Amino acid sequence: MNEGKWLNKKVSRREMLKMTGVGVVGVAIGATGLGGAMKVMGYDVLEVVSDNPLSKNKVNFYGKYQSGIATPVQKHVYFASLNVLFDTPEKLKQLFQKWTPMIVRLMNGEQIDEMSSNSYVPPVDTGEAEGLNANNLTITVGVGPSLFKKLNIEHIKPKELEDLPHFPKDQLQEAYTGGDICIQACADDPQVAFHAVRNLVRQASGQVVIHWAQAGFNSFPEGGGTPRNLFAFKDGTVNPKTDEEFKEVVWCDSGWMKNGTYLIVRKIQMHLETWDRTSLKDQETTFGRYRDSGAPIGKKDEFDDFDIEEKDENGNYIIPEISHVHLARKSGAKILRRAFSYASGIVDKTGAHDAGLLFISFQKSPKQFITIQNSLGRMDKLNEYITHRGSAIFACFPGVKEGGYLGETLFKAL
Repeated sequence: MNEGKWLNKKVSRREMLKMTGVGVVGVAIGATGLGGAMKVMGYDVLEVVSDNPLSKNKVNFYGKYQSGIATPVQKHVYFASLNVLFDTPEKLKQLFQKWTPMIVRLMNGEQIDEMSSNSYVPPVDTGEAEGLNANNLTITVGVGPSLFKKLNIEHIKPKELEDLPHFPKDQLQEAYTGGDICIQACADDPQVAFHAVRNLVRQASGQVVIHWAQAGFNSFPEGGGTPRNLFAFKDGTVNPKTDEEFKEVVWCDSGWMKNGTYLIVRKIQMHLETWDRTSLKDQETTFGRYRDSGAPIGKKDEFDDFDIEEKDENGNYIIPEISHVHLARKSGAKILRRAFSYASGIVDKTGAHDAGLLFISFQKSPKQFITIQNSLGRMDKLNEYITHRGSAIFACFPGVKEGGYLGETLFKAL
């Protein structure tokens, strides 16, 4: 057989066992040993794991787009920003090839790899998700602008992938800013989401370190509906819903990022003690919506459309011009929001709640988010009650075809 045909061949785990001749005994050495045996024999192995249609509460990994973007928002998120410890694109490729089958297994509700029968070595999987189903787990991966410089591949970095400019009310902390790689794990169980990130990082020991991470949560009304943030206002009302709207707002349409998107994450502290002393009328003026219904001021239902230029008989804007809704609509830009609340104890120096919003948005161009933030500017009344503590931007790859791997389009562009 032509040796060239074997290189980079994508084979199943069963085929790997047959080719190495190790059979059942080979399972004991685990995934690393088995892959190592294949590489010793000269094969660049990319193991293929399929989505399991029998898994309970399962979201598919393979597809045109990465999951966790257009997927219905889950109840929990564990978001991690990582820094790499290597400096070559080949190492990054190997990492993503290693992670791909592991992510499929995790989204199947399975352990990250087959367990070894050797009890004298650490378990392959940490095990805290044992007995839990997939819980609609999605794992979304992206790369930050700093990664391209570290790996000396700036010639393929998208021009728009730049650190965000400074905005009013930014008091960013280095501990929650930037990163080379992001993992967004969303699930309907917090332990499932944490388990996914924990195990992927563990399998990349010596290659990546966690720069910062944040857990978040959403609570949905019985029967469904828009979740509320910790200010008790509905969050995510104005989002793209149709395929055409997603093409217009979210998905990139050229280069190695075609069918990918830009992820922007902001850790926003909400000053709950100040908010809780604010009258309901002022709270609604701040957002430009009624708290209970979520409807724009002057309307009845949450999803009613509105004209920000509409005025009352006295010539005043019905939706106050300093309100969050008025200024965001005035920008003319649209994004996809996937925000989660967070509560991380108290601020040591003040005793105030360390709580707020892990704001995550997806857009086909960072300019969309920047335009909205610039429109909000210093006029946004909401700024009285929030402070931006963390910020990062990542380019999220397109989806993966079965037999492929995360980031494959990027490496083909090298």
